[in-house]
Amino acid sequence: MSNDEGPTAEEFAARLFASALGFADILAVHIGDRLGWYRSLAAAGPATATELAHRTASSPRYVREWLEQQAVTGVLQAEEGHDGAQRRFRLPAGAAEVLTDERSLNYLTPLARMLGGVGPALPDLLTAYRTGGGVSWADFGADAREAQADMNRPWFDELPRAFAGVDPIHAALTRPGARIADVGTGAGWSSIALARAYPELRVDGFDVDDPSIELARANARDAGLSDRVRFHNANGSGLSAFGPFDAAFAFECIHDMPQPVEVLAAMRAAVRDDGPVIVMDEAVAEDFSAPGDDLERIMYAYSLLICLPDSLSHSPSVGTGTVMRPDTLRGYAREAGFADLDVLPIEDFAFFRFYSLTR
Repeated sequence: MSNDEGPTAEEFAARLFASALGFADILAVHIGDRLGWYRSLAAAGPATATELAHRTASSPRYVREWLEQQAVTGVLQAEEGHDGAQRRFRLPAGAAEVLTDERSLNYLTPLARMLGGVGPALPDLLTAYRTGGGVSWADFGADAREAQADMNRPWFDELPRAFAGVDPIHAALTRPGARIADVGTGAGWSSIALARAYPELRVDGFDVDDPSIELARANARDAGLSDRVRFHNANGSGLSAFGPFDAAFAFECIHDMPQPVEVLAAMRAAVRDDGPVIVMDEAVAEDFSAPGDDLERIMYAYSLLICLPDSLSHSPSVGTGTVMRPDTLRGYAREAGFADLDVLPIEDFAFFRFYSLTR
């Protein structure tokens, strides 16, 4: 910043141009992901445009342009052939992990897929912004839904490690015959991770999105856990029909819910008196401050484009948005009958913070 009045026109123009370059990179990553080009380069090694096109049943001319763009922008490395052969392109190991390793905590390709999925919904978003309406997850389509699930999966795999150090949660998960509720389960990766780590645990996952429920059931079958992990199309108010539970969890979903108080109240009622009720949500700052850090920026981006429009696609809706600060959740919890909430000592967990709702 050049002065107290903010950036000069030239400085702000440079920032916006850099943002445009970044957005172009995101769209190029979306293309390379959906067409399998990164995965081919990672699995089968460097390739010319002709070779990569043949491997992935793609158009050689488009492949060549993409490969050159990726090399120019610094994602791929270009290698000249010693015998005058066509130029070959290599995906370095670090970039390969970020772009293709679905189990890595550094996996970020789903972010590009999600932002790419927002594009077709932009006309609907503009209408919603004018009228106060909304755009639902169903409207965003499979790319956004699957990207959200794939983005969270590596971190959900870490849940058992995180909970092993929190005695009340670990005790509930290891109780003989324990049953837990996973509210807003999405594609089911959180339910599957906990069931895999605790061999006697039974998990009931709940969501209101039919395609997500079907995806979750398929994932549980593939994991060999269908006997202990079940998924139900039900909102929070339907929990009582399946309880009582030894614990209830809501992983990265309360901020999306049009009526979070009702859902939290249902979780409280469905859990045994001594059972933990845990919310994992975004680790945003306690108070609004501008300018904010990168975490605040990405969370407001999610909120503008996806979470707030989805929440407002239902009526009535409190319209929380992605940036749910601790005092906002505390207010919801107290309205739902909880005494307060505590922040759990789980650190180094990406964008997330864990809350225990106290009775």
